[in-house]
Amino acid sequence: MSVSLDGYVTGPNDSRQNPFGDGAQDLHAWLRPTASDDDRAVLEGTIGSVGAIVMGRRSFEKNEGDGGWGDAGPMGDVPVYVLTHNPPARAYPKVFTFVSEGVADAVQDARRAAGDKNVHLFGATVMQQALPLGLVDELHLHVMPVLLGGGTPLFGSLDSAIALERVGAVPTPFATHLRYRVLR
Repeated sequence: MSVSLDGYVTGPNDSRQNPFGDGAQDLHAWLRPTASDDDRAVLEGTIGSVGAIVMGRRSFEKNEGDGGWGDAGPMGDVPVYVLTHNPPARAYPKVFTFVSEGVADAVQDARRAAGDKNVHLFGATVMQQALPLGLVDELHLHVMPVLLGGGTPLFGSLDSAIALERVGAVPTPFATHLRYRVLR
């Protein structure tokens, strides 16, 4: 997950028309064609490891369809489990499954679909729900050299401390790619 140095995954006023929020246009600069070879290697490793995705409804609505991912999910045909209180009435591409039973059920379904690959969490709310439940094994953070000063905090509503062990760090001109194992 790309995050600003001050811990935000979007800037203020994020919306479908402004998906990254004010001042956050460079939050994903490490994904651009101008990124370094090390950035591309991190991206390729991530893409190759993803077997399923769990995301929140707001992230889904900001990015699905025309002007977003088109008829696919954020990683093409990788299955996506969308957490929602109200499953949509209209049909969406088959890559999306809507889950209203909660984050634990969504992660369980995603793990089955992922097989021997990883389940990636997409969105701050999903992370804030899954971490305290012990559903997160590792955090992969792409820390961007920007201070947003507001927006959507990645870890803003955790109820208690969670111990981590750093297992990887790759600094590049565009980002510092960090991997942490969650200690239990």
